Amino acid sequence: MVRPAHNTQLVKKINVELVKNILRTAGTGTKASIAGQTRLSVATCGTILNELVHSGEILELGWEESSGGRPARKYQFNADYSRIICMIVRSEGGVQSVSYALANLNGEVIEQRDQVHDVITADTLTDCLDQIIMAHPNVQAVGIGIPGVVQKDVIGICDVPELAGQPLGAVLKDRYEEVQIIIENDMNLTVYGLYQKLQLDEEHQFAVLTFPKNHYPGAGFMVNGQLLNGNSFFSGEVSYLPYGISREEQLRVVQGDGDLRPLAVHALVSIITIINPATFVLTGDNMPEDMLDALRAGCLDIIPPEHMPELIIRSDTRQEYMAGLITTTLESLNYRFQLVERK
Repeated sequence: MVRPAHNTQLVKKINVELVKNILRTAGTGTKASIAGQTRLSVATCGTILNELVHSGEILELGWEESSGGRPARKYQFNADYSRIICMIVRSEGGVQSVSYALANLNGEVIEQRDQVHDVITADTLTDCLDQIIMAHPNVQAVGIGIPGVVQKDVIGICDVPELAGQPLGAVLKDRYEEVQIIIENDMNLTVYGLYQKLQLDEEHQFAVLTFPKNHYPGAGFMVNGQLLNGNSFFSGEVSYLPYGISREEQLRVVQGDGDLRPLAVHALVSIITIINPATFVLTGDNMPEDMLDALRAGCLDIIPPEHMPELIIRSDTRQEYMAGLITTTLESLNYRFQLVERK
């Protein structure tokens, strides 16, 4: 096996990614400024920039104003070089729908649409993707959020029965060979979107608990800046906690036939004692904001106050869900090795 450090092609790809990311973040830059931030040589940056300008991924601008020395040419990241498609599958109140957003490489949404379907299958998703990709052939990545467990591109437990057990990832990768495919659990994407919106530090442990309408509760966690998936991607399936009631009775309580507070406090305390989050967000249609004080008091009856996290109730997290999906899809286009050519 060839080690990454000795793989010239891999190192070059990573260096190209570094240059693109610097320009994406800064907006514009010169060879010298990019070299300083990436710690690559000016010559290497120049070679990479020339290749990226030729491919269209980077735009060559005019000359930078000079205060005396030789003026330097400016470069800009071309966010419109390609597109990403972000698709969210929902099952809410007995209604199944697909929401999609077409975005550029800066994550700016260009087109957005919601579609209601009687039944959602893998064919439903491929039909929708076919139409979008036909209109926008420069799509580079597709991200899909699923209301269920996703393990190795196979859908497990899912609120959309027709998708359960389907190897959706393999189906899409075979159909769109040149496109990066990402399929992720809806809770994880919402957690990631909220984590970014709250601008939390990597050391900041973070948890989200949701009580959606007509479905079992779920949870998601950020630990040391990383999503916690668990060994079999079962992490967050809090409906399986030992509440002392059957799952059928649990669902009745979540639907409004009973007091939700004891069940919610049980889930909160269980998560707090294991994850010990600094911030805990509660979401979902069945989580009214006026329940916050009662939930905090219920937790403090069990947990010492110094371990009680900040509790926040956020009923509508649709924007954060889509933001998490867009970011995750964009990140799928990046190389993850942290290698650079030293000066």
